Amino acid sequence: MSSSSPFLPFAAPEIGDEEIAEVVDTLKSGWVTTGPKAKRFEDDFAAFLGDTSLHCIAVNSATAGLHLALEAIGIGPGDEVITTTHTFTATAEVVRYLGADVRLVDIDPATLNIDPALVEGAITPRTKAIIPVHYGGLAADMPALLAIARRHGLKLIEDAAHALPSSSAGRLVGTLDSDAAVFSFYANKTITTGEGGMLVTRDEALAKRAKVMRLHGMSRDAFDRFTAKVPSWYYEIVAPGFKYNLTDIGAALGLQQLKKAERFQQRRAAIAARYHAAFADLPLVTAPVAPEGERHAWHLYPIRLADAAVAAIESSAEAPARDRFIERLFALGIGCSVHYIPLHLQPYWRDRYQLKAADFPHSQHAYERMLSLPIYSGMGDGDVERVVAAVRSSLGA
Repeated sequence: MSSSSPFLPFAAPEIGDEEIAEVVDTLKSGWVTTGPKAKRFEDDFAAFLGDTSLHCIAVNSATAGLHLALEAIGIGPGDEVITTTHTFTATAEVVRYLGADVRLVDIDPATLNIDPALVEGAITPRTKAIIPVHYGGLAADMPALLAIARRHGLKLIEDAAHALPSSSAGRLVGTLDSDAAVFSFYANKTITTGEGGMLVTRDEALAKRAKVMRLHGMSRDAFDRFTAKVPSWYYEIVAPGFKYNLTDIGAALGLQQLKKAERFQQRRAAIAARYHAAFADLPLVTAPVAPEGERHAWHLYPIRLADAAVAAIESSAEAPARDRFIERLFALGIGCSVHYIPLHLQPYWRDRYQLKAADFPHSQHAYERMLSLPIYSGMGDGDVERVVAAVRSSLGA
């Protein structure tokens, strides 16, 4: 296989003329910060989820949305929040923003999602909430997690950064019975606003608090004040809030991206299906699939080297088999990444909670063997075949 082809990135957004026109319209409108398009985007997002009674709150990142949700449910010093070690640090760091502590648990090795049995075993008198992560776009076992939360009187906030559109028990993530779900619109997600996110909740009190805290703890947001037909300059600061609002420029992108979300997901699913078929005879553990009748957003396509693959790839103390495999793919012009370096290996989390790899055997084993292949809607069939050929070549197949 030739490496002279242009480098294929791990991820790339698909931006069309519609998004460009919507952003230009925003720039010409004179309203570029949070305004009418952010409100439209919130309304359209609720409609996309199929429930216009949902409160959808546009924010400048999923991290911001998780922070707002935890603040609104009253998480604070002395509390504990359970989440998975197999995630990006944002899932856990928002707990520390509020002075609470994190309890990390291992994953189910089949799904790479948080293990409900381990969640229940980690509950202490200090536990106040659970944050499951829908890893890679495959929904966590929400019926089991919701049942645990109910039994123990805990709040449940979904980290749905990967999960648009994913489903659990026949319902879209965002419409389940959790206290809130938070989506990401970062550049590599199913839809993008550049940076951005959406907090979704049925809880009116939670939504009201999050809206106030989203913009400095002001009793009225800027759009309401500046568009009122009567003088409305007066506002009150009711809490020390944050600067977490999504701009209309970002929302303009989101408005048009959301119209394409179904197509984007379908293309990702088609790429995943091609990978499944192409790698079936290789010494790999392919990405976990959704149960029959459920939707997988396919934000990620992680593969794991099986024992035979590890043995077949020359390795050394300096470069284990997974790392050498990634190097081979890069040499063939294929971008890839690793999701994730688990939190128990990160210096801050490891040292604060005296975490050991042996405490998280499934996440540790997955990390040592895994890498994520390119999967995004703008990939052509030729791009997909380049990835397939590179993987097979790198394994000597």
